[in-house]
Amino acid sequence: MAKFVFGLMQSLDGYVDHQELGPPAPLVARYFVEHVRNLAGMLYGRRMYEIMRYWDEDLPDWDADDRNFAAVWRSKPKWVVSRSLASVGPNATLVADDIEAAIRGLKARLAGEIDVAGPDLARSLSDLGLIDEYQLYFRPVVLGRGKPFFMGPRPPLRFVASDLIGEDVIRLTYVPA
Repeated sequence: MAKFVFGLMQSLDGYVDHQELGPPAPLVARYFVEHVRNLAGMLYGRRMYEIMRYWDEDLPDWDADDRNFAAVWRSKPKWVVSRSLASVGPNATLVADDIEAAIRGLKARLAGEIDVAGPDLARSLSDLGLIDEYQLYFRPVVLGRGKPFFMGPRPPLRFVASDLIGEDVIRLTYVPA
């Protein structure tokens, strides 16, 4: 059975606006290359998938870390939950009908960790009891606005771990209480 983990980089005040947060430091970028390398796949909401499609094309100004992340990201299966998209890119599967059954089927059929990305999708899966773990990656930035990590009420959680990633990112890990 797969383990669904919702984790995103966020500001100290809980916002996940990747445009405002900017790129991570090199050590954090390398951490995420290894993190993605060890995943069984990624489950995206439409908005987050559209942001991540950035990695589908090589850009001339990328450094080695960018190229490494892109290669690992492209190699992983992706499932995209959307009722508005007509198609998705390489190595991705569109989940548009009977979303709950499709997601439960993935969880039952696959093994390993699957990242859940997108606060709206995470809230829906959380409401269904399908998120097994929450990983909150805090960067030392205060945004004051944006999309919050938790959409709606925070689910009851139990703290299980904290880790320093690079020099200034803290990951807090929680499971449903």
